[in-house]
Parts: sequence; structure tokens; C-alpha cells
Amino acid sequence: MGFLQRRDPKSTHTAAMADKGEKKDKGKSATILGYPISIFFIVVNEFCERFSYYGMRAVLVLYFKYFLQWDDDLATTIYHTFVALCYLTPILGAIVADSWLGKFKTIIYLSIVYTLGQIIMAVSAIHDITDHNKDGIPDDRTFHIALSMVGLLLIALGTGGIKPCVAAFGGDQFEDHQEKQRSTFFSIFYLSINAGSLLSTIITPILRAQECGIHKKMQCYPLAFGVPAALMVVALIVFIIGSGMYNKTAPQGNIIVKVCSCIWFAIINRSRHRSSQYPKREHWMDWADEKYDKLLIAQVKMVLKVLFLYIPLPMFWALFDQQGSRWTLQATTLNGDFGFMTIQPDQMQTVNPILILILVPVMDSVIYPLIAKCKLNFSPLKRMTVGMLLAALAFIAAALVQIQIDKTLPTFPSSNEAQVKFINMVDTKLDIKAGGNDISLEPYMGSPEYLTFNDTFQLQLGPNATYPASLDKGNRSTLVVIQDGDLPRYIKFEDINSKPEQGVNAIRFLNGFNAPLNITLDEVLFGVTFMNSMSAYGDVPQGNAKFSIRGFGPGQECFFNQKFGFGSSFTMIIMPNFTFGPDCQSSIHPVMDMSPNTVHMAWQIPQYFLMTAGEVVFSVTGLEFSYSQAPSNMKSVLQAGWLLTVAVGNIIVLIISEAATLDDQWAEYILFASLLVLVCIIFAVMAYFYTYIDPAKIEAQFAERKPEELEPDEKNRKKSLEMTKKDKVENHKEGRRSSKGSSSDEEEVQTKI
Repeated sequence: MGFLQRRDPKSTHTAAMADKGEKKDKGKSATILGYPISIFFIVVNEFCERFSYYGMRAVLVLYFKYFLQWDDDLATTIYHTFVALCYLTPILGAIVADSWLGKFKTIIYLSIVYTLGQIIMAVSAIHDITDHNKDGIPDDRTFHIALSMVGLLLIALGTGGIKPCVAAFGGDQFEDHQEKQRSTFFSIFYLSINAGSLLSTIITPILRAQECGIHKKMQCYPLAFGVPAALMVVALIVFIIGSGMYNKTAPQGNIIVKVCSCIWFAIINRSRHRSSQYPKREHWMDWADEKYDKLLIAQVKMVLKVLFLYIPLPMFWALFDQQGSRWTLQATTLNGDFGFMTIQPDQMQTVNPILILILVPVMDSVIYPLIAKCKLNFSPLKRMTVGMLLAALAFIAAALVQIQIDKTLPTFPSSNEAQVKFINMVDTKLDIKAGGNDISLEPYMGSPEYLTFNDTFQLQLGPNATYPASLDKGNRSTLVVIQDGDLPRYIKFEDINSKPEQGVNAIRFLNGFNAPLNITLDEVLFGVTFMNSMSAYGDVPQGNAKFSIRGFGPGQECFFNQKFGFGSSFTMIIMPNFTFGPDCQSSIHPVMDMSPNTVHMAWQIPQYFLMTAGEVVFSVTGLEFSYSQAPSNMKSVLQAGWLLTVAVGNIIVLIISEAATLDDQWAEYILFASLLVLVCIIFAVMAYFYTYIDPAKIEAQFAERKPEELEPDEKNRKKSLEMTKKDKVENHKEGRRSSKGSSSDEEEVQTKI
């Protein structure tokens, strides 16, 4: 059964395919149920490391937006820069492990770097470090930004560097006669990856939603980053504990370096022989013939043929990885109340791994067999094309959700406009004339909508009560009308000019009582509010809020409950006839300044379903196709190329986010979907002209050549070529017996469970 494992292929190297003689002579390792004890340390290490990475990444974009106070575009840009680095550094890690340090030392050293990065991220999120005025907001934001960037850089180097080493190091623990156990190990290994990512994307958003702090309680990003950091410490300790039980292979050289050297030599040699006096060669890689054997050149040709098909693929990842950025930010404007539970915006990402566990077996056991029975030619490249189209449809679905969200958002004033609403605190009905607008307000009620003005206007509050009203452009205000002697007059208060973030509710109190009141809600302090004055705004979470109003006399207490949704703003009017005691809520009247989020978060599920279905069809099939079309000792090159498409996809997001000047988010979603459809058409044309090959047969042809057919410099390679033939043919036969055509367990298990 195919299994999609969070695009964390941990086998981008060649040391895993080394000969038996590579392993150190350790005698017979201790086993449990036929498995080396050492692999249990590796599986636990992998679970903890994946929990650490995906847990940190789940809350990262919200940390950028709400803690570092970056706008959506900058938060998206830095997020995708980090992800791109995480998928560029595996190539470096593979080269270091296979050429110098070996897999064991590479994992140890880079895990230490990784752990330091996670710890630094947790420290960077502690607002109390620079919160000198104790208001819960860091005073030196530059300090926190600098720490965050250092932490993310170390994490990218660490997680990317160990990415190509861990799975193969686990494979090295098995002897040749343990093929069945090795295959089962990789199934458990990748199950641990998905288990770690699924649990972390559920748990860390819950930790983030907690409140912590020394001076003032704020959302607990230190805890959300600290738990992943602790898990990374555990991962490192567990891996070190098993050190004495591991089979460790010496560095044997990296095939990626060899392939790059061969290609570079061919390019240089071709440029030196551009003159017409030199005969043309069938393929430009044939210009490497002077230095490299024909088998290697033929293998490189096969790899390049597949890598050419990779060129359009980054566009898919450009859309896919926005689940953790744009889609998470979209979720902050939705209603996450599911009745039996409340979903945090960053928890919606868990829909992806849950759907993967459902869709992979459905695709393998139901959809593909049905298509085969219908005798439709649903080739791997056609599957990948369908996967790209599904991702494009997912972004169209996201755009439709965004359009519905935009319809519910208030229209805020432009820089040349001002908006105002009115509250009547006079005990009689009041007829207000504001410019050309007539408003009638009952006592202690507010106007339902904001009015927009470009200039100063005349405000008439009744006979002989006309005032010029001047408003601050670009802002919203509330004019509270009070009785001042015989005539009413107004008091101006500034309102918030944006939708409350993170789904909280912006609540304030207008005190019409004839004495000062102290208003609190758990850790939210509205402060002492005097007569005819307005309290500061307090952030009140969704749910049933329990307020406390206290006077300064004995027994002057009022406790009342008010239920709020997501993202609303209310002015709570305390009327002049307010009385303390159990019935105090009857003299408190809420005026809605901004309506709550009405679009439900469940509307994101269709876009997650389409994207996950596209991922299953695209990613699993793409890897299986790539492995079937490349030599067994070149799988690592294709794995590096596959990871590179992920990195380039995130770079595409950076470019479009910075270059596009679209005011509407739904338009950006449509832009990405359109680009992917265009790329999908190009890929379909490329796939149409692609000819499938059998790498094992091609390699075998080179080993079967007679001595007289060899060039002088090849004769010395005859013996090694014969050994290559034997290995490749055996791998090919083994591939015929397996469901994946696997020629190397360490490299094929990317899509196997």
C-alpha cells in the first residue's frame, strides 16, 4: 500500500546501498523479535524530531503575525523562506554524511544545532525579556526578531541536514538476511513520522492558546515552541543512548557529487569543442566520455530525462505549502465553534494528515483498481497531472471561501474618510441629524451602522443643540450623547479600525453610572471607569465570558455572563439605573460595533480535501515513477531533485507574494490556481512525449559487452561492470516481486508502509 509521508524522504544518499563490506564488524547484534535493538532508538528519535519540527511550524506564521507584529505578506514571505531552506539543506547533509562525517556523526552534530535552534526560538517568544513597561508587548522587537531568525536558520540547517540520514541509518542496522524486518521497520518508521506530525499539529496550537507571562498574561508562544524544543532534546538523548548498539558505516563518497561532476565535465568539454572540425555526438552528455565510463554516462542520461520532467513541479508545492501560511491566516477570520469543541486556526492543518490516512488506502484499494477495471490508461504521469489539477481546484475553493469572508467584513474608512456611530445616553428618545443623515435612537441604544464622512459636518442633537463635528480621517469614532444641563452634547471616543485578530472579541465598557467602577474578566483588566467615560478595549476569547464589576463601597459587586462568538467588537453600556447584586445584568446593554465571524471554519474542509487528494495522487505517484525510471544507484539524485522542487515552490510563493499587487486575497488564490493550471498543461504536453524506459535492462547491456567492444580505457572496468550487471539484474528481479518495484529498501520506502 502506498503511503504519503509528509514529504520527508530520509534517504537522499548512496551510502545506504553500500556493499556488505562497508559495515563495521560488530558481531551479531542483540535483537528483539528478530529486530536489532538499535532501531527502536531510531524510531523514537524520529517521532520526537518530527513532533518538534511540525509542532514548531504549525504556529510559526501566527507567531510572525501576532507576536512579531508582521503583516500577512511579510509573515508569509519569511515562513516560505524557512520552508525553502529546510528543503535545500538536505543536499548539503547528504554530501557531508557520505563524503566526510558518516551518517551517525552527521545526525549527532546537526541534531545539536537543531536543538539549539528550537531552544532559541522558545526564548525569542518570551515577551517578558524586553517588556519593561509590563504591558505584555515586547519593547525591543528587534531583539526578538534577531533571535527568531537565528533560531530558524539553525533549525533549517539541522532538520534539513539530518533529513537524508536517519532512515538510511536505520536501514544500515539490518543484515542481508533481514529483508522482511527491514521492510517492516520502514513502515513503522514512516508511521512514526506521520504520528509525530499529526499529534504536534493538534497539541501545539492548544499550547499556544494558553496564557502565560510574569507581568501580564499573553498567548503562550514560549510554551508552544518550548515543548517542541524539549522533544528535540529527548530525540537527541535517545539517539545518543543507542550509540553503542549501532552499526556505523564509513563515508563512501556521494553519488550526487559524482553526477554533478560528470555533468559539469560534459558541459565544459562540449564548450571547448564547439568548432565544426570536431564530430557531433549523439547526446551532449557523451562529451563526458573522455573521463567517465559509458555506464555512468548512460545512468546520468536516464536521471536527466526524469529531472527534466521535474521542471514544472515546483508550482504544485507553491500551492501546497500555503496550507501553513495563507490558509492558516484565512482560518483566523472564520468561526471555529464546532459545538462539541472549538478549533484553533492553526489546528485546521491537522485535516491534511487525517485525510492522508484515509485517502491513501482508498486510492490504492478502491480508486486505482476501479480505473484499471475500466481499462483506462491512468499512467503515473497522468496521475500527477490530475494531482496538479486537484490542487488548483483547492485554491479555487479557497478563493470562494475568501469571497464569502470578505462579504462579512466591515468596510473601514480610507485615508480620506472618517466613520462615526452614535450612542444615546439621554433618558429620552433622541432624533439626531448628522449632515444629511437622520437617526432616531431610543435611550441607551446605539446606531446600527457607521456613517462615513469626508469633511466636518453639522451635528444636530435637538433644538438649540447644533455642533460642528470634526473627525479624524482614516479612523472610526463613537459619539456618545449625554445630557449636559438643559442641552445634550456629545463626547468623542476612538474605536478600533480593524477586525479583532486571532478570533478574539474587542470589548469595552461605557460607564453611565454615577460612580467609578472597576471592571475585570479573569486576567483582562478594563481598569477603573468613571462616569460618562469609556474603558480601554479588552481581548475576550470566544465563549461565555464572566465579568466582574465592583464599586468602591461595601458589598458593591456585580457578576454577569455574556456569550461572544469570534472576531466581534462590542460596547457594553452600563446604564444610569445600574444596581449591584444578582440582577445587575438587566441594566447592562451590549451595542455591537462589529459583527462576529459568520463563515464557519468547516468551509475550509473542501479545500483541504482537494489539496490532500492532489497530494496523494501527485506525490506518491511522482516518487514511484521517478524510482522506476532511474538506476538504483541514482535514486538519491532524484530524491535531491524532488526536495529541490519543494524548495523552489516555496521560493515561487515569495516572489509572487512580493511582486503581486492584488488588494484582494481571493484574487491571489485565483492567480495561483491559474498559474498551476497553465503549468499543468505544459507538464501534460511533456508527459505525452515521454517514453518509459527500463533502467535495469539498459545497465545490463553495458555489462554484457564483449572485451573487443570496449575502448582501451574501459577494459580495466570490465570486472566492475560485470559486478554492476549482477547487482542491477538482481535488484530488477527483486523489483518484479515487490509491489513497488523496490530496488533499494532504504530509498523506496518513501512511499511504502
